[in-house]
Amino acid sequence: MKRPVVLLLGPSREAISGVTTHLNGLLGSRLATRFDLVHFQVGSEGRAEGAIGKLVRLALSPFSLAAAILKSDAELVHINSSLNAKAYWRDLAYLVIAKLCGARVLYQVHGGRLEEFAPRGLFAAFVRASLRLADAVVVLSREQLGVFRSCLAGHAIDVVPNGIDCAPYTVYNRAAPERGQPLRLIYIGRLAPGKGLTETIEALRIARLRGVTARLVLAGGGSEEARLRQHVRDAGLMREVAFVGPAWGAHKAQLLSQADVFLLPSYAEGLPYSLLEAMAAGVVPVVTPVGAIPDVVSEHEHGLFVAPRDAESIAQAIAKLAAERARLARMSAACRARIAAGYSLERVARDFSQLYWDLCAMRTPRAAT
Repeated sequence: MKRPVVLLLGPSREAISGVTTHLNGLLGSRLATRFDLVHFQVGSEGRAEGAIGKLVRLALSPFSLAAAILKSDAELVHINSSLNAKAYWRDLAYLVIAKLCGARVLYQVHGGRLEEFAPRGLFAAFVRASLRLADAVVVLSREQLGVFRSCLAGHAIDVVPNGIDCAPYTVYNRAAPERGQPLRLIYIGRLAPGKGLTETIEALRIARLRGVTARLVLAGGGSEEARLRQHVRDAGLMREVAFVGPAWGAHKAQLLSQADVFLLPSYAEGLPYSLLEAMAAGVVPVVTPVGAIPDVVSEHEHGLFVAPRDAESIAQAIAKLAAERARLARMSAACRARIAAGYSLERVARDFSQLYWDLCAMRTPRAAT
């Protein structure tokens, strides 16, 4: 029996992004044994192109998608998008083309908030009408599930949280944190605005003034790196902060095995893979309660919440965990159990397998040409 063809739209598989992690996870999961998954690259990440080349690609890309759908006889197009202007308008074109070609469309929202992107007026009405063109919409959090169901009443809306392969993060033995030793902090991700890294460095300075000994590893690169390095020098934290560059695969898992606390005081998030990976490794999160994070982290059981843009809040959380090492160890075990139980790649594959089958069953076959 011929497997249904599903086109997965997203950035280059070598790009640095959460959507890339999502795509690679699906393409490497058991989902690929039930469906013929085909990656269709969108966006500029991972491409070597100039301004003219980019304009030509943007103009031709919808036609390339139409050709890919018709050539492969794709039954379903899975669009991975975010609610920001650039992604929305680009992916709206893909959505319309897919429908014109007779494919079913699953539209997955990885970031942004509908109530902020299109809060009211004619634009809000247009966005909601355009989303109804999709046969199903998938979001990452229970909170956004409620928002979309209220805005798109009667439409098919599902929540499918991200998931990871836990195995790479459980192979390293984790040494119990000892009282008196520096608390080992880690951040993994882009060194970019909105991640709360300025506040993180300031929090480390405040904690040191209060007698708390901690070390911070920043694993990543990005537009803020030079400014953050200067901030570290200005704060006199050169011995406490290490910039180690982007970390992948076994290197990332090893870094996590040597950390006690994962810091991610972002101003906004979807459901960050770095959080799931850290918790799978038993690294206790200190995070802001934004996006889908509260669905994963129960405060005081798995980690601590801090307020966005609040260095004092972060400093207090660092001090609390540095002083309560036994509690830190209990939280670490709870983190591992939480991810294994609810955020595995196997669960994601099962969820999407059911959605894919349901949508493919709805499709009317194309006429033979």
